[in-house]
Amino acid sequence: MGRAVFLLLTFAICAYLGQGENDASVQIGMLARQLMLQQFFVEERIRSEGHSGIKQTRYMATGTKSYYSNTHVHTGGVGAIHEHANNQRTVGMGEFTVVMNGVEFRTRHNDYSLSMPNPDSTAYNDIVDIPFPEVPPAVLTKPDVESQSEELREWFKAWRDNDFSVRDFRPYFKPVLCYLEGGWTTSTSDKIDEPFTSDRHFIDAQKWSELMEKVRYTSYTGSKSRLENFAYLPVTIMEVANGTTPVYAQWNYRIMCHPIKRHVPLHAFHLVDDIKTRKMQQEKTEKLSMSRKARFQINHILRDKNSYRDEGSRRSTLLDELMYEIPGKENYLGNIKDTTLDGNIVKREDGSPLNAAYYHRFFKVAEKDAMGEALHRRGYSDDNLFMAKTTQPKIASMEQTVCRRRKCVTETSRWTYAFPLEIIYLTPLNSWNPYKLEYKGDSKSEAGMTVTAGKRNGILNEAKAYNGTNRKLYYITPNEFFQNTQIEKTNADTARGSVGVLDGNGVMRKVKAAGTRIFFPEIPDVGRLRQRYPIMPIHAEGSTIYKNLEALTDIVMDIQDNMELLRKPLVSEPSTHPKYEGITLELTTATNEFVGPHVHIAELTAEDVEDAMNGERIVKETSEAAGHTHWLKIAYKKGKWLAVVCGNVPQCWDGHGREMEVIE
Repeated sequence: MGRAVFLLLTFAICAYLGQGENDASVQIGMLARQLMLQQFFVEERIRSEGHSGIKQTRYMATGTKSYYSNTHVHTGGVGAIHEHANNQRTVGMGEFTVVMNGVEFRTRHNDYSLSMPNPDSTAYNDIVDIPFPEVPPAVLTKPDVESQSEELREWFKAWRDNDFSVRDFRPYFKPVLCYLEGGWTTSTSDKIDEPFTSDRHFIDAQKWSELMEKVRYTSYTGSKSRLENFAYLPVTIMEVANGTTPVYAQWNYRIMCHPIKRHVPLHAFHLVDDIKTRKMQQEKTEKLSMSRKARFQINHILRDKNSYRDEGSRRSTLLDELMYEIPGKENYLGNIKDTTLDGNIVKREDGSPLNAAYYHRFFKVAEKDAMGEALHRRGYSDDNLFMAKTTQPKIASMEQTVCRRRKCVTETSRWTYAFPLEIIYLTPLNSWNPYKLEYKGDSKSEAGMTVTAGKRNGILNEAKAYNGTNRKLYYITPNEFFQNTQIEKTNADTARGSVGVLDGNGVMRKVKAAGTRIFFPEIPDVGRLRQRYPIMPIHAEGSTIYKNLEALTDIVMDIQDNMELLRKPLVSEPSTHPKYEGITLELTTATNEFVGPHVHIAELTAEDVEDAMNGERIVKETSEAAGHTHWLKIAYKKGKWLAVVCGNVPQCWDGHGREMEVIE
C-alpha cells in the first residue's frame, strides 16, 4: 500500500469515528505497526521456505514438460550469464529474482563491473576498479608475438594443471569473488540511488515511487522494459517512531567483486549436477560442466591439492574463508565488534576476535545455548546468509532495549547481507598488449570517441579498423594466440570473433576481445578453459522438497553406492523357474493345392512364453502369406508348441499341421 493511500485511509477512518488529532495519530501508529508486522510475517514465511539465493530468471522457453522452462538456469546460462568480452570490465549477467534473508526482490539487467570497495576509504559505497594481473616477465622478454604467445600458453597450461613448480602462475592468475549485497536503506528522499556501476544498464526511473509504478504496470500488463532496466525493490516500515510516525526503508542491492587473497585451485570447484538441465539437453555430466548452464559450489573443506569429499559440515568451509575476506559497507578499513542480546561477545569459530564488519555466517559465544551449543549461524535456518555489521547512517537501523543486571540500555544495529555469485579468474590476457595498441579510456570521452571516428567499425582493413581501443571496444589479444576465430555466442553476447585495430604506426592488427569471458576460445596445446565459475546459491535448495529430491537423485544416480538405502533390492532372489525370451514359431507348409505351399509365422513375447509354460493358451495372429493370415490359439504341451485352434476349428483350412517349429 502506498504512503498516500495509507494516510488517506487512516484519515477517513479517524474522520468517521470523529476522533481528535491525538487519537488519529495513535490510530496511524497502530495501523503502521500492523503493516510493519505484516511485512515481517511475509519475510518470516519466506525464510522458512528456502535459503537466501537466486529464485528465478526470466522465462524464455516452454515445452511439454515442466523442466523445459527456465528456473535459475536461463536459456543462455545459469543466472542468465552471458558475455560482453569487448568491454574492458563488464561481466555479462541478466536479470533474476532473488531472496535474501526473507526479502524477495527482482534485479535489473545486471551487467556488473569488475569493481571492489575502496581499500583506502570508509565512505558509503566508495568503489575502485580491480587491478588486472601483470603479464609474466618471461612472456614479455620474448622478441615477437609468436614466441610470446607460445610462452604465455605454457603459463595457461600450468594454471590448468595447478602446477607451479616451473612457472608459478599464482601472481598472474588471480581469482576474484563477485557477490550480491543487499540491505534496507534509509528513505530520506525519493531520489533513486543507482545500486552499482554498469557500462550498459541503469535503473530507468528518477524516483523510487516512479520505479515502483513502472514495475507494477509491467507486472499488470505482462510487458517488460526492452532494455531490462526496471527492478522490483520493496519498501518496508522499519519502526513507528514515538508510537505514531512510520519510518520507511528502501531495499537496495549491488554486485561487487573482491580480489581473493589465497590461491583457489580449479579442482576446488565441485559441479552441481542439475538433472533438470541435463535431461532437457540430453547431456552427460561432462558436457554440462563445460556449458554455460553449469553451476559449482565450494562449500566444503579443501583437504589437499587433489581431493574433494562430498560431506556435510557443522563448521566453516572454504566458502566461509573466502566470504570473510569481503567487507560490508565500512569497506576494508572497517572493524566492528558484536555482542548478542544477552551480552555475549561474538567471536570466530577458533575463539579469536570476530570483525563483524566483514561477511560471515558462523559465530561463537562463551555461554552455550539451551541445546548445549556455543557455535551458531546467522539467521534461523538459512545456509547461504552472510551478514556484516555497519555504522553507515544510510543503512536503516533497528533498535532494541536490553536490560542486564537491572541496567537497561538501547542498542542500535545496522546490517547488510550478501551471498556469492561467481569466481572469475583474471589472467594476463586482461593486460597483455604485444601490439601496443593505444587505450583511450571511456568510450564517451573525447579521446575514446576517436576509436570509431570516421565510421570505423573494426573491419579488417586499415580504412575501417578501429583507431585504438576504449573501455567498450577492448580488443588487444593477438588473434593467433587462440586456435581459431570461432567463439561460442548467444544472442546476448556482444564481442565479435576478430576485429582490426590500428597500432601506433597505423598498421592494422587482427585481434580478439580481452574482457571477461565464460570460456576462453580454444588455446593450442592447452584446450578450452573456463574463466567464470558460477557458485550462486539457489533459494529452493532450502526447501524440504528440494532436499528430499536431491537425496533421491544421489541415490538413483549412484545406485551401486546406495544399495543399502533401498527399501527392496533391485534384483529379487534367484528364481527357481528359468528366464524366458521371446520366440518366433512357424507353421508347417500348407498342403491345400488350391492356394499352393506356403508357411506363416507367429511371434511370442517373453511374457507369452512364460504364460504358455504355465498352461495358458496364447492368441496370436500369424504373418500374411498367400494373401491371408490365421488367428491361432497356441499351447505348449509335452515339450512341443502346438496350434490347438486355427480360427474356430482344430486345424487350419489350408492344410497347415498343428505342430509348430521354433525358428528364432
